[in-house]
Amino acid sequence: MAAEDHRKWWLLGAMSGVLGLIVLDETIVTVSLPTISAELGLSVAAAHWVVNAYLLSFTCSVAIAGRYGDRFSRRSYFTIGALLFALASLLAAVAWDGAVLIAARALQGVAAAIVFPTSLALITAAFTTQQRGLAFGYQTMVGGIFMASGPFIGGFLTETVSWRAIFWIGVPVVLGIVAVLWRVWSPAYDPEMRGRGSDGTGQDVLGPVCLVLALLGLVVSIMQGPSWGWGAPTTLGLFVLGWALTGMFVFRALSHPAPLLDLSLMKIPEFSGGVLIFALFQLEKIALFLFVAQFFQDVLGKSPMISGAAVSLAILPTLGTSVLVGKAADRYGSRRVLMTGAACHGAAILLLAIAASYQSFALAVVPLVLWGASMPSLAIPVRRVQMNQVPQHKHGQANGINLTIQMLGGCMGLAICSAFLSETHSYAWLFALVGLATLAVVPIAGRTIERQKRGSYWYLCGLNRWSRCFNCLVCYGY
Repeated sequence: MAAEDHRKWWLLGAMSGVLGLIVLDETIVTVSLPTISAELGLSVAAAHWVVNAYLLSFTCSVAIAGRYGDRFSRRSYFTIGALLFALASLLAAVAWDGAVLIAARALQGVAAAIVFPTSLALITAAFTTQQRGLAFGYQTMVGGIFMASGPFIGGFLTETVSWRAIFWIGVPVVLGIVAVLWRVWSPAYDPEMRGRGSDGTGQDVLGPVCLVLALLGLVVSIMQGPSWGWGAPTTLGLFVLGWALTGMFVFRALSHPAPLLDLSLMKIPEFSGGVLIFALFQLEKIALFLFVAQFFQDVLGKSPMISGAAVSLAILPTLGTSVLVGKAADRYGSRRVLMTGAACHGAAILLLAIAASYQSFALAVVPLVLWGASMPSLAIPVRRVQMNQVPQHKHGQANGINLTIQMLGGCMGLAICSAFLSETHSYAWLFALVGLATLAVVPIAGRTIERQKRGSYWYLCGLNRWSRCFNCLVCYGY
């Protein structure tokens, strides 16, 4: 198993399991929330905190975790995070009230913030530039298997065993991943990194504190706004404090000699554009996973198992489209694949909004399948082009920045969607809002991802072959 020719593929399998476990813990809980709320006596806002505590702690920790992932042995660092994840899963499984469950979910987020960017850095180190699209495609496919099975498994275990069983299943998966990593380890996966503080410069301490407090202020103010009141001093105070600390964090990152986040990476158009795209991707993904299952149960009266099966059916096509998208990105470039997939993805969510307005379960399944099939076309091309543009010794740092803003998109998206639904009580308008946000990926990709120089466009319209092209909508993005 540890032969040199097969080593990287075993590593890819283990790291794909990491992505699968993380997305599983995002999706498996959503279907079980009504049952958890009833048993533990949680309010609607507290129930949403079971999901957002995981996202928020991940967001607050991933930049710090990505930074230190470039400073220590990746094998040891990954193992610590994986064992912490197993411990948090055990705590969530035996939680006796809502506060303990939310705290356990927050601890899971911290552990996921350690293992996920490290897994991406390991894959990038193991595979060549020409193979990374395929490697990330296989990783996304395995993640899609976990993602697709998550809602159904969550609904099945909730109805037949207990909602607590959804946290027990992560423990053996974690232990298996760690065992494979230690068996196939190669020194080549942990190359000597530049910039590990050899200049003696002290690491920024105030920056991480500002980042954590800023995210807490922003997310808590939006999540609790409907119950506290939007004009309440606490709501407004936390919101203003969050933005003020965000500004202080950016100032520290630009002025400190050893900042938490190397914002110079944002000067790379492909990286900065990809960061925004991942934020929108996380926003729409977590919103649909939570609120589609909630719509099926609360409005259409479906059981947790039926709701989970419907969402799982929607994600099933990713098992085939993930590898196809990875190969297409390697062959045709990330830009074209990304823009086409984003347009289909946003259109599917708008069709779901129409189905929700008719309160039809059958009509909702069709756009859900299109949504699931087009999901890899947002993640794979962006990750491929980002890692190809960032120097190898900054891959951990790049993953930290990327995941921080990505998960911030999920946190803020869940908070905004929760507040929006509380005010409008309309799932149709909620899905329409999410669909429009997703379509914003198209112009962002057109302006930042693999942008070609003027004169090198493929003129689809045929009108500008012998004259200056103004990059009209027909050729836009090509």
